[in-house]
Amino acid sequence: MSQLRFTKMHGAGNDYVYVNLFEEHLPAPPEKLAPLVSDRHFGIGGDGLILITPSEVADARMRMFNADGSEAEMCGNGLRCVAKYVYDHGIAKKDQLALETGAGVLSVQLETDGDLAKRVTVNMGEPILDAAKIPTTFGESPVVNQRLEAGGREFEVTCVSMGNPHCVIFVDKADDELVLKLGPQIEKAAKFPARVNVEFIEIISPTEVRQRTWERGSGETLACGTGASAVCVAGVLTGKLERRILNHLLGGDLELHWNEADNHVYMTGPAEEVFSGIWPVPHGVPLYSQLA
Repeated sequence: MSQLRFTKMHGAGNDYVYVNLFEEHLPAPPEKLAPLVSDRHFGIGGDGLILITPSEVADARMRMFNADGSEAEMCGNGLRCVAKYVYDHGIAKKDQLALETGAGVLSVQLETDGDLAKRVTVNMGEPILDAAKIPTTFGESPVVNQRLEAGGREFEVTCVSMGNPHCVIFVDKADDELVLKLGPQIEKAAKFPARVNVEFIEIISPTEVRQRTWERGSGETLACGTGASAVCVAGVLTGKLERRILNHLLGGDLELHWNEADNHVYMTGPAEEVFSGIWPVPHGVPLYSQLA
């Protein structure tokens, strides 16, 4: 029976199964493995699968697969965990790392304690506000307070890409009716040709919010770093928030700063290694020797 060596990690409760392809080979295609390892009853359990691979242009590369097997461009919480893994496991023992993602090469700053990284700040880059590049079919850019109908209700939405698409909705109460029922409908709405991540946001003050997220391909997750970054941008664009905010997610807190000087969003938060193990790949999964 084929086996998979893995490490389970989470950033603010956004948990993934990580595989170090500097040392390991995938026993099966990642789009096939991701749903199996993500299953919380019959697999390892997680929001998806993240591969840590060599890079020709950075210290390491992250590839991220949602729980349904679809590949995503970027994951902020996942990238913080990749940075911690790369540092803690000696792939690159530097306080500042360059990590390649589907959204480009991003700069990461680590706060360390001895041989371990404790907190990570990611330069998430410039937000993408052009409607066609997010992508969405809303006809104007930026997409701010545009009307969207879902489940018989009408919302004002603001759309931002942080390397992956986000639809931010400010609400009085982010309850299950919104997140679990309307989240999946908005994810697949016709306005979003590549589907979309949906953030439901309660405003506490101009510098503090609560967030619940319906993630494209994974369902509700305890945290979403790119989503939290998009919320910071959307809050400024709508005049609801300041450029520095504290975001309370179900799994923990993230600090966000949309820097006016360089137009980049900076996200700071925790990264934790939970456990490592060996998982036997179920029979019937198409196998191959390594990732192409």
